[in-house]
Amino acid sequence: MRVLVYIIVVNCCVIFTLNSQAQNESEYHYENAVFKEEIRTVKAFREGYELSDPIYESGSDVNLIFKFDDLSNETKNYYYTILHCDADWNESYILQNEYLDGFFDNPVTDYAPSFNTTMTYVNYLIRVPNDDVRITKSGNYVLVVYEDQDKEKLVLTRRFQVLEPKVRVAGIVKRATFDPFKGDNQEVDFTIYHENLPILNPREEVKVVIMKNGRWDTAIRDLKPLFIKEHELDYNYDKENVFPGGNEYRYFDIRTRKYTGENVASIDFFRPYYHATLMADELRANKKYFPYKEMNGKYVVESQDRVDDYDTECDYFFVHFTLPLEAQLVGGSVNVFGALTSWNANKSNEMTWNYETASYELTLLLKQGYYNYQYVYVPEGSKKADATVLEGSHYETENEYQIFVYYKGISGRYDQLVGYKQLKADF
Repeated sequence: MRVLVYIIVVNCCVIFTLNSQAQNESEYHYENAVFKEEIRTVKAFREGYELSDPIYESGSDVNLIFKFDDLSNETKNYYYTILHCDADWNESYILQNEYLDGFFDNPVTDYAPSFNTTMTYVNYLIRVPNDDVRITKSGNYVLVVYEDQDKEKLVLTRRFQVLEPKVRVAGIVKRATFDPFKGDNQEVDFTIYHENLPILNPREEVKVVIMKNGRWDTAIRDLKPLFIKEHELDYNYDKENVFPGGNEYRYFDIRTRKYTGENVASIDFFRPYYHATLMADELRANKKYFPYKEMNGKYVVESQDRVDDYDTECDYFFVHFTLPLEAQLVGGSVNVFGALTSWNANKSNEMTWNYETASYELTLLLKQGYYNYQYVYVPEGSKKADATVLEGSHYETENEYQIFVYYKGISGRYDQLVGYKQLKADF
């Protein structure tokens, strides 16, 4: 039986403040973070579209869904509040009564215990907007969950966005055109059309963020329009809008306890819990590109066993990852990365080097489902995870890019989210 060292380190990179006087300092911005080790499987998406990004369009009848499990096996008195943020995820200077219609603090009343699972938990669900609170302004938001009406007892923070479309975005993803970048990289060119939004000073009033596959750590920010025409802002750069193509995400299937799914070497029951050992992975940095369809780093909670409710009847597995290498990488850490780690690379998903087997190893506690992931290298002191070191990079890789357009007029007091576009690189 494998000896487990199960370490969960609370991500303390977020400082929770209300109307903080230091909002303009980057270290106070809000991240997707979990502050209690018993909280698992935090998800945010548009209702009915589990693989969608949590973006609510003003006036839409499609709500946002936030879900999480509490593995302490106790029903807690959880509450939540919603905070408006600027384009850089610092809390905005506007008051809650300016962007929330209803109650500012609300109890989490939709919850249910697990049923017929080896690991007991309580599943919690928050739907936004709802009868208690509605959002009246566009922009970046963070959902803050806390315990016992005490905002010092943080449980989790989760980013989402409210879109009020006032501009139109059109663009294309192509192989990088600037010579030094050809071969491995992708270029994102786009144009903003703003016939219905007067913009007097585009270089100061408009902020643009380009994100690849939902990753905020590698997002390109603060691009200024290259050309300004009447009702048209052009961002057709050659260097400033280039991303590494990367590689397709690895995947594994733990939707059943009865047999091994794709890329799973064994399913074992070591009383009282299930363990899924994945097939040993290979370094892909020097391999040729091989195309296949995946979910760009996301995952879905599902079961192929006989269940009625995925939220409460899907079990948990201790999932064992192994990455053999010729030698240990120095000067940084190797992490398992993707939506399964909330796109964070920290101590909770950092792999351990096994000198005897010459392999990196990690065990994660994951709910039944179908998962994408990659191995990333994080240099010491860096906040960016580099997937190209272990996964390689190819311009042909199928990626999704998200373009966010924020507007803050000369007399404006907050960043509005006025445009959004998702582009696909599919060569």
